[in-house]
Amino acid sequence: MNYFKTAVLLAVLTAFLLFVGGALGGRQGAVMALVLAGVMNFGTYWFSDKIVLAMYRAKPVEEGDAPGLFAVVRDLAMKANMPMPKVYMMENETPNAFATGRNPSHAAVAVTTGIMKLLNKEELQGVMAHELSHIRNRDILIGTIAATIAGAIGYLSHFAYYAAMFGGSRRDDGEGGNPIAGIVMMIVAPIAAMVIQMAISRSREYGADHSGAEISGNPLYLANALRKLEHYNKRIPMHVPSEATAHMFIVSPLSGGSLLKLFSTHPPIEERVKRLEAMVGKVGL
Repeated sequence: MNYFKTAVLLAVLTAFLLFVGGALGGRQGAVMALVLAGVMNFGTYWFSDKIVLAMYRAKPVEEGDAPGLFAVVRDLAMKANMPMPKVYMMENETPNAFATGRNPSHAAVAVTTGIMKLLNKEELQGVMAHELSHIRNRDILIGTIAATIAGAIGYLSHFAYYAAMFGGSRRDDGEGGNPIAGIVMMIVAPIAAMVIQMAISRSREYGADHSGAEISGNPLYLANALRKLEHYNKRIPMHVPSEATAHMFIVSPLSGGSLLKLFSTHPPIEERVKRLEAMVGKVGL
């Protein structure tokens, strides 16, 4: 169901790009904005592992440095029929984790020192299974596609704004259109695109929860971990170098949470736990 919802949301976002492109920049403007956003996001996608790991000063660890963590990741990777990802650790007391990499063969999982102190083995299995699911489900690619389309809509709005300032025509047919409607579109279009992009992010979190519970064999492992992580992330907020990376973590590292659920990259923890608990008895324990 989460995969279908993601596909629908991506289709809506694409259709919205075509609509906004026709309204603000015409066909050529839409194509130009999409190409520009694609080029920018392609580099981020291809080098995502190196970029985000360096941003959080994550250090590679060998099996001798963290044998328990390695054993958990190796066992889960075998169960998921995936290559063993690289393992990194961040010196940070806030308990959290994320996965990155463009595909299962070029992937990494990173955990904070705080999460290693907080979670027991079963809870760590739940978290790592969730992260491996993101890799296996190609969620980084899906997120990049969504960001590219949303970014193209944002560029179109900027182009239209500057064209309006200098009196340029934004339509291929030469018609001026309604200036008030154009201004409203310039403001509303990027916001609407962001709302859809965040909905895709939340859908992928639910999907990783579900498939992660199947990999670990017990949905309560992750459910119990999420309760702890939510509590301690409120007590010890993480410093985030860029809010654009917040969606990568298993729980949002942003302190105070989102004022509007529509703009949240993560579903509510209580809803995630509720769905995981509903899976009890439906996966092998």
